[in-house]
Amino acid sequence: MLSGLNAALVRLGVWAPVASERVGDLHGPVMVLGFMGTLISLERAQALRNSLAYLAPALLGLGSILLVAGAPQYLGKLLLFDGTVAFVVLALALWLRAPLGLVAAQVLGALMAALAAGLWLVVEIAALVPLLAAFLVVTIAAERAELAQLTMGRRAVPTLLAMGSLLALSASLAVVAPQVGGRIFGAACLVTALWLFRDDVGRRMVRADGLRRFNAVSLLAGNFWLAVAGIVWIVVGQPAGRGAYDITIHGVFLGFGLSMIIAHAPIIFPAVLGRPLPYRPVMWVPLGVLHVGMVVRALGDLTGIDALFKSGGIVTVTSLLLFAAAVVSSVVKR
Repeated sequence: MLSGLNAALVRLGVWAPVASERVGDLHGPVMVLGFMGTLISLERAQALRNSLAYLAPALLGLGSILLVAGAPQYLGKLLLFDGTVAFVVLALALWLRAPLGLVAAQVLGALMAALAAGLWLVVEIAALVPLLAAFLVVTIAAERAELAQLTMGRRAVPTLLAMGSLLALSASLAVVAPQVGGRIFGAACLVTALWLFRDDVGRRMVRADGLRRFNAVSLLAGNFWLAVAGIVWIVVGQPAGRGAYDITIHGVFLGFGLSMIIAHAPIIFPAVLGRPLPYRPVMWVPLGVLHVGMVVRALGDLTGIDALFKSGGIVTVTSLLLFAAAVVSSVVKR
């Protein structure tokens, strides 16, 4: 995470602890596969309760660390690919143990990560953004359907599988036909966001207090940014200019992905950490900072004002650091 954030500062063109263009070029894979991929696969490995399952997060973490440390890039890419393949095997093992539609969707999400990591050996990472986005969106949608089954109703799993299939197919099409596939993928993101807006617990719990309200606001804000990214993809097809490219990528991975990670932290992190992570009001700080940064960044993208774009980027980097500090503080104080 720290290496990915350093790379983000390099790409923004501002001061970074390690000012290396090589590290800056690795920002996307390190954040998505290294940070988020390791975190998600670790949570799944905990669910399987098999020591071999930890190969997936270990390989993803090791591959990313070697990439940013300056090892031969092909070695780091191969380890990331191995890690995603191990993640697919892990997800399949969970499905064999519980052959449910919810788990099948998680297998599909892991498969998208493996496809992206495999193609990165021969294709530029910019062309693989839809595959990485599909990995995150399908995985989080499956997590939401699993956590909110009672409120989503009987149609939750069939809808999830339909949305997941559309996301996976359109993301794959976007690699070979970017304009057509990108627009279909954007529509799939928008429909998924609208489905989560309508059926997930966010709208019902936003009037509650404490953890329920925090969770609800995180979910609603994340769905908003997924919808924004989807709309931009529909309009532009393949994002080429900096503004459209930035809104689609960070709308999915930061606005949606990180917001959902923050929402799930008090619920899922205890299973990974093996110790309680109680909700504390201080957790509102990184959530608020994240979305303020996203708004400022989006305004910079829309207006072309470089200062706004850079300021928003710095604020979103700060939000991740604050989130890590809030998690550590809550665990230690507990």
